[in-house]
This record gives sequence, C-alpha cells and structure tokens, in this order.
Amino acid sequence: MGAIMHRRGLLLGAGGLAGATLLWTPAAAQARTPVVRTSFGPVRGIVQEGVNVFKGVRYAAPPVGPLRFKPPEPPKAWTEPVDAIAYGAPAVQMYSRPSGEAQSALGRSLAEVFPTARETREGREDCLFLNVWTRGLGDSKQRPVMVWFHGGGYAYGSGGWPMYEGLGLARKGDVVVVTVNHRLNAFGYTYLAEAMGEAYDKSGNAGLLDLIAVLQWVRDNAEAFGGDPGNVTIFGESGGGAKVSTLMATPAAKGLFHKAIVQSGPGLTGVPKEAAARNAEMLLAELGIAKGDTAALQAVPAEAIIKAAYAAQAKAVTQPGTRFGLAPVVDGLVLPRDPFTPDAPPQSADIPLLIGTTKDEMTLFMASEPWFGKLTEAELVERTRQQAGPRADAVLAALRKVHPDYSPTYLFTAFATATGMLGRSITLAERKAAQKGAPVWMYRLDWETPVGNGVFKSPHTLEIPLVFDRVETNRAFVGPGPEPQALADQMSAAWLAFARSGNPSTPALPAWPPYEVERRATMIFDLQSRVENDPTPELRMALAA
Repeated sequence: MGAIMHRRGLLLGAGGLAGATLLWTPAAAQARTPVVRTSFGPVRGIVQEGVNVFKGVRYAAPPVGPLRFKPPEPPKAWTEPVDAIAYGAPAVQMYSRPSGEAQSALGRSLAEVFPTARETREGREDCLFLNVWTRGLGDSKQRPVMVWFHGGGYAYGSGGWPMYEGLGLARKGDVVVVTVNHRLNAFGYTYLAEAMGEAYDKSGNAGLLDLIAVLQWVRDNAEAFGGDPGNVTIFGESGGGAKVSTLMATPAAKGLFHKAIVQSGPGLTGVPKEAAARNAEMLLAELGIAKGDTAALQAVPAEAIIKAAYAAQAKAVTQPGTRFGLAPVVDGLVLPRDPFTPDAPPQSADIPLLIGTTKDEMTLFMASEPWFGKLTEAELVERTRQQAGPRADAVLAALRKVHPDYSPTYLFTAFATATGMLGRSITLAERKAAQKGAPVWMYRLDWETPVGNGVFKSPHTLEIPLVFDRVETNRAFVGPGPEPQALADQMSAAWLAFARSGNPSTPALPAWPPYEVERRATMIFDLQSRVENDPTPELRMALAA
C-alpha cells in the first residue's frame, strides 16, 4: 500500500498530526525521485517532465502555542524518508478585497489561477513549508537558485498558486526554483513587544523571519538539490516584491542572497514601531486579552485572531487618522530602518536589482467595481484630486498624452497605477542607482492579455506566468494563441540570465543597458520588445513633484 499512499507533505511527516489518515493522490502513480537528505531529515519527491519536484517540505516547526508570534524554530528532525508530493497548507488568509470571482464567468475562470477563495478555507497556522523544482540532485553543476516570494500583500497568498509552479523555469534554464509559505497578516506582523514583553520583541516581523529561515534552509540544502548556495536570487511580485525590498534592508538576510528582482511591488517603507504598537492594542482589545496575558494569547483560537483583525481593520477605516496595517515593522531590532527611504540600504549596495511594472496594474483590482466602464470625465477629475491632491491635474494631463485613446475609466486605472506601483518603482530604482554600486535594470510590460475582450489590458500579475514560462496552465489569464508564449520566451530568458549573471541581457532581446538617472533605459516588453530611455518623462516629473 505504501507505493500508492502518502502523508500530505511534511505537515504529517515531521512532527505534525500523528496517526493521520493516508490519502490517495494521482501523484502517487508518478515516478519517485531518489531520497534527498536535508538538514532536518530525508525527503522524496516525484519526477515530472524530467524535473525533480518536492512539495510541502517543512523548513520550520509549527508556529503554534508557545511559538505563536515568535521567531521560527527548527522543526523536529526525522529519520525516515517522507514523501514530499503535495503542497503544505497555506497560511491563515486575510482577504477582504472585493472580487469578481462570484460575479462573472470571467471571474470564475480566473479562480483557476487565483485560488484565493480556496486558500481562505484551507489556511492554517501550521504553514511553514517550501517547494523545490530541480533537474539535478546532488551533482556538481551548481545551478543558480531562484527563491520566489508570493504576492497578496502581507495578508494572503501562498507559494502553491498555479502561476508560481517552478517546472518551466527549472526545465528551461536548469535552475533550482523554490517557492514558500510563511506567516501573514496578524500572525506574521503583530508587534507585541510593548503589550507582552521582551519575549515578543520580534513578533512584528515573524513573517519576515520566516523568509530568512527559508534562505538559511536554501544555504544549508541547495547543494543536495543541485543548486549553488553562493548564487541565490530572491524574486517576488506585489507583496512578494515588497518582501524582496525589505530583505535588502534586513541585517539577518545579508549574505543569504546575491541578486534581487522586484516585480510590481516596490517596498519603500515599513510600519513605524509606534503605529505597530497601536495596531497590537486594537487587536488585543478586540480579543479581550489584557496586556501581559501571554497564556491567553497562546490559547486563543486562530479563527478568533483573524476575526479580531478584520474587526480592528474595519474600525480603523471609520476613525480619521487611524490605520490598521499589518506589514514588516521598523522595530530597530529585526528591521532597523525603512527599506528604501530615504535612500537605498547600504547593506545591499552590492546586490544587482531588476525592477519593473505592468502598464495597467490597477485594472486587475478595479475591473469588478460597479463604476468600471462607466466613469465620466467629471468623476475622473474628482477621483484623481481626492487621491493625489495638488499634483493630480499634472499627473492626469501627462497620462492623457501617454494614453490618448484611454477612456475616463482607463485613465483612472492608469492614474492609480502611476501614483502607486510606477512612481514608487522609479523612486526605488533611482535610489538604488544613486549608490553607484551593483547595477539596477528597469522594465515595463506593455503586452495586453486578450481575456475578457481585453478588459484588463496589461494588469497586475500578468508577467508572472510569462516569467515562469507557464503559459499553458494559465490560459484563463493570458489567453489563447501564440502571443503569450512569445512573451514568455523573452521574459523567462531575461529572468534566467539575471539569475545566472546579475544581468538580464539575452539574445532574445535588444541590448538592455542598466538604469541610470542620466539615461533611464527601460525595457518595454511586447511582441516586439524595445528599450526606451525615460519612456514617460512628463509623467515621471509630475509624479516627483
């Protein structure tokens, strides 16, 4: 029976639920990998299309009970090989953004590639797992290692989304790909030092420390999976890009990675310690837990914590000047400074950086809004002024020149894109370039997905299945035909080249110079990709005003 049954990753195999029922999985019929001995115990995966795949590998102990809100601890070691053939549980999710998934056929089809609703049901505190894709095991090839941090802000998501499957990159570029789950929202970023004492002095960055534990695991185990621990690239999109940005300023991460990629997620600042302490007070008040009552804090059900976080968030919205934000905390201990404010972190001056955006980031979030497609010119002007105050008119005027064919609806999504992802990405790139250390490269994805009759244009996350070279399994998002693969061939080649050498230039693209403020070279990814110097100067200057 052992050949056709398995324990669900290391959730049950290494200090998890003892005596759990063994479950049938189609993966059990696939060829198995050799046993790989990790620093915590042996694991065995499956072979898929010539790639060795390991899913649900535990990298830290379950962060529950006394370990809740604490830095990750090593897991209990195991001696018998454990089948690593199923994704581990995602973290407890905190997803509150309105979604089109239940509102349209398009939304329902996109649920195939954005499994947020399912993961909200499946989220667990016991979530510290990673996944590995590699063509070689324990050989001498010393492959580059690419460690992916998922999006979803710091609130939701996991390393198990279909977009993040590492099979394409591992097969195409002969690299080792690692994706991860880590603590999120209240469980990862509640700063309890002032309310609960010194034992919780790192609680505001527990989720960040999880990522460092992943990088330490990579350092210790990369060679067993055919990788080079001296050539590690961290990359991520949206919240994952912010995680990359933050790790570049986190002292404990220094030396654990050597290149960085920030996709539509520039992280310039963290949460101030004072604001984080207020967030913790609000959360504890909702839970009815007194300061110093660590026993109650450890015993309260996870469901109650996330319910209290939602309640605190809702109350903060109604109170002027109050914000309930759960993200890495500038605590002076784990994170001593804002990641990229007022300048780039000196500790990462020698780390090459690739950074960029998509042309129409915000359509993904706004396409299901009742006003989408109906916005009037007057409403456009009013909304932009509400968002950006005195600089709104200049930014909007610049956008009209950049996008003369955009309706008021798309001008508003372009405005939100520019004042958010684009503006902050330019700022981060400028500050990195100003160090005169390792180079920074800038890109923008202009190609538009045809799904939904082109409603999204070039939205947030569109580059992910192209970068991962996973077009066929993400057709619901990238659309039919040969165009998506043409983009994937270009973008995945650039990311692989960067992981190897710190330079994204490849024969598949025009010559791509680094980004410097004197030239501002930017790769525009499209069916015919091109480099433009300072592609939207009036918009850039309006954003900087």
